[in-house]
Amino acid sequence: MLTLTVENHFEDWRAKARTLLLAGVSPNEVIWEEPGQSGLFPTEYPLPPPSKSQTPIVTREFLSLAETISYHNSHQKWVLLYRTLWRLTLGGETHLLKRTTDPDILSLLRMRKEIARDIHKMHAFVRFKKTGDDMQSERENFMAWFEPDHRIMPLTAQFFQKRFTGMDWSIFTPTGSASWDGKTLRLGPGVDKVEVPKEELDELWRGYYKSIFNPARLKVKAMQAEMPKKYWHNLPESNLIESLISESRHRVQEMHKETLRSATSGGKNPYLKHLRNLTSHDENIVLNPDEHIRQPLSRIRELATCCQACPLHQKATGTVLGEGPADAEIMIVGEQPGDQEDLLGRPFVGPAGKLLDHFLSKTGIDRKECYVTNAVKHFKFIPRGNQRFHQSPNLYEISRCKPWLVGELQEVKPRIIILLGSTAARSLIGTHFKITQQRGIITGTGLAAKVIATVHPSYLLRIKDSQQQQHEKTLFLKDLQLVR
Repeated sequence: MLTLTVENHFEDWRAKARTLLLAGVSPNEVIWEEPGQSGLFPTEYPLPPPSKSQTPIVTREFLSLAETISYHNSHQKWVLLYRTLWRLTLGGETHLLKRTTDPDILSLLRMRKEIARDIHKMHAFVRFKKTGDDMQSERENFMAWFEPDHRIMPLTAQFFQKRFTGMDWSIFTPTGSASWDGKTLRLGPGVDKVEVPKEELDELWRGYYKSIFNPARLKVKAMQAEMPKKYWHNLPESNLIESLISESRHRVQEMHKETLRSATSGGKNPYLKHLRNLTSHDENIVLNPDEHIRQPLSRIRELATCCQACPLHQKATGTVLGEGPADAEIMIVGEQPGDQEDLLGRPFVGPAGKLLDHFLSKTGIDRKECYVTNAVKHFKFIPRGNQRFHQSPNLYEISRCKPWLVGELQEVKPRIIILLGSTAARSLIGTHFKITQQRGIITGTGLAAKVIATVHPSYLLRIKDSQQQQHEKTLFLKDLQLVR
């Protein structure tokens, strides 16, 4: 039995693993340890001489995966990596990385996911505190303390360098540190707990967090999953969280009351009936499709936050209204928010949104100059395990959301409307509209100077056959080119 100590970095493990492969040492004959460990076989023996003339070929995919996982805190990572390396090379399992049901591969992929999540948390929750000024360079000095789950400082340092290149800063963690002086990014060892001074930026953080906290979108479990309590003690806004949660129900009730007061104060109001429906439990009430919400977009957004016109609001994270210039010439209408849109509160930010951006760019359309929205404002889904799968809205749900869409349409007054998918077309043109038969320019709608109906980008993503997918993408591009 051979016992090896790895100095906690990828290159050290890679060099030793290469030597073991050349010597033909199987995974069962090696005990991998880290500095400070002492197992049943504490004595480290010299590496055996090579018995093979050629180094086995290792793919870049595995090397990239191994380098990422080398930053994981698990002591089992070196064992898993060498066993996988052996199976990929001397074991002859060349396609092992594609077998995602294999226990070893599952463990490695889980580790990579945990590291990615840890990086995301560090990007989101590092809070710099000002410690002084450099009188010679006129640059401000900042420091931060963070406690990640894994040794990710080398993986995140460049992010902070690019984001905060105009100031001098240092970040300290228990497993590593980084500093930037405007010229050089330096990595260092971990340190014990650092006392970060309190300063005026704390109040700015608290004010900002209080201003963006939306009680109508509050899902406590989802919030704690995204912002675990273990990070709270390093966040200046953390002392507001519990009080904001406890006050959220009262604030939502007040928003409903304010909505009704503002609706009734002006006498006759074109959206009064819809506002009454928002707090009504009478399922027999049917909206008049011609009713519009004639309010500025900011006010429509505020009103829609409290929307309870159909049961979709009960499971969704919140209402997702459109975004873009209030005077946009082009308005793009999709079906409904997806999983990522529901979590982020913005339309078309998931895979379908990225595909749409690609085709808009090919057509010469700048998305930033378009108003992008959906016919239905809440995410309708079927939960399966930890995932939420899209479910198409029915005609009742489309009709209940129509006043919000019409309100957006009346305020933006676009010259061109692009309808993506059947739900968008049924909402504004008619319930019997069929994309497969009527795609292209739609005349006689009275909605805008030009109305174009085409498939939804998510339809393109669902096509399995590559030849058919390419054909449909060509048709989709031609439909978008009708804008010109």
